[in-house]
Amino acid sequence: MTSAISSFGTLVKIGDGATPDAYTTIAELLDISGPNFSLGTKDVTAQTATGAWREFVATLLDPGEVTFDINFIPTENTHDVGAGLIKDMTNRTNRNFQVVWPDVGSTTWTISTYITGFVPKAPVDGSLGASVTLKITGQPTIT
Repeated sequence: MTSAISSFGTLVKIGDGATPDAYTTIAELLDISGPNFSLGTKDVTAQTATGAWREFVATLLDPGEVTFDINFIPTENTHDVGAGLIKDMTNRTNRNFQVVWPDVGSTTWTISTYITGFVPKAPVDGSLGASVTLKITGQPTIT
């Protein structure tokens, strides 16, 4: 039998900037992707490389991005121009977010981010939505 966990119930929370942060769940959250961690490498192949195989060294870790979709409610506090995601993007605010996974221990990844994308969508045969991109800066904290 599998040990797979349903992803339903995963949360993305935004910090309020206080010390310590108080977190509010992003309203109307849909699909979530990321963070997409990656490790950079540098080609260090010398003329004497064994068998003419390329050789690499590990360089910097990149914490990547988190993207998520929402049912966009323009007046919702976590979405709106005056207080939410759009305001933080236009003000270039560095903000802490949390991704809370729906496992038994509610594993939480706390990330320092900049909102680098907010794309509203208004399909003719659908609901008002938006796609949000968070660029992570620095090392995440996993608890």
